[in-house]
Amino acid sequence: MDERRALARWRLVLGQFANRALPNALGGCAGYDRMDSLLDYLYGREYARRKLRAPGGGQDRSGGLASEGISVPEWVTKVRELFPRETVELIERHALERYEMTELVTDPEVLRKFEPSYELLKTVLAFRHLMQGEVLELARRLVRKVAEELRRKLESEIRRTLWGRLSRQHRSPLRVSRNLDVRRTIRDNLKNYQPERRALLVERLHFFSRVRRHNPWHILMAVDCSGSMMDSVIHSAVMAGIFHALPSLRLHIVAFDTRILDLTDQVADPTELLMSVQLGGGTLIARALDYCEGLVSQPHRTILILVTDFEEGGPPGDLVRAVRRLAESGVRVLGLAALDPEARPIYDRAMAQRCADAGAEVAALTPLALAEWLGKVIG
Repeated sequence: MDERRALARWRLVLGQFANRALPNALGGCAGYDRMDSLLDYLYGREYARRKLRAPGGGQDRSGGLASEGISVPEWVTKVRELFPRETVELIERHALERYEMTELVTDPEVLRKFEPSYELLKTVLAFRHLMQGEVLELARRLVRKVAEELRRKLESEIRRTLWGRLSRQHRSPLRVSRNLDVRRTIRDNLKNYQPERRALLVERLHFFSRVRRHNPWHILMAVDCSGSMMDSVIHSAVMAGIFHALPSLRLHIVAFDTRILDLTDQVADPTELLMSVQLGGGTLIARALDYCEGLVSQPHRTILILVTDFEEGGPPGDLVRAVRRLAESGVRVLGLAALDPEARPIYDRAMAQRCADAGAEVAALTPLALAEWLGKVIG
């Protein structure tokens, strides 16, 4: 890289604030002036955010493009034209997370331009409450695509891990025409009906099991939906869908913050489950465990998976007592500590230890490690 181009890149990073120190640094480098304007459109908002006076006579750095009347869709298009993909992803993430440019996920024209990704899935879920109509439908398609990709990555390994134990006494139901559950297949795919073609797009087939499920294990998943739990909520929804499809398992899934939402009827479709969850608010873990306790009919064949960061918003003693009651009744309680995107545990260790002392097992497990743990318990 020659010295002029290196200087121009430094000027882009530093912004118009560096104009006096680096005059004409962008001159002679094709496209850099336009890149600078695109960056100013976004990062100029930092001055207002910090209540600082912007360079250039006190005007906001976003004034250049804003004064030209550029729209958010046009800005997104130009950013994608001029910057490499990794930089585009970073700029778009900053726009949403740091500067709350919600137009990126509430404008259908913008949303159509995005490539589905895990980070975009998290953003869509965070701002879902602002969406309606066409935008909501576009968001649902995006969530479905990313959730199905996650499911494909996890399902074969998880089924192999658990199925080896579950199939010691049972055989897999055959996916043949005589086993097709027509009613359930139609019902679960009605959302994909295309009026203009008068056709039903079938994304997933359901089959009757010819295997008699004798005394299945009952899996209760209680998922903390407070604001810090986004990654755990996404993986829990996908895992629940995989568990639901396995024979010899009966599944309930409950989402909670200070409220409780039983999502068991949506467990077969991770997309609808995720679109039903509203992240944020406080956390009352004990209340969720009280609800789950009411669902237990055979304690010694029940596993309660509590997905949480253990940041209890209510009296800690209530949570400890709820865990102790469940454990003493025979329920296997697993406190599944929250993980960040790099699979590093993030949770209140002191509260988790109190739950462990009351009879819970506490661990920070990846989805595959959770499947291995379940396999050992069930086996």
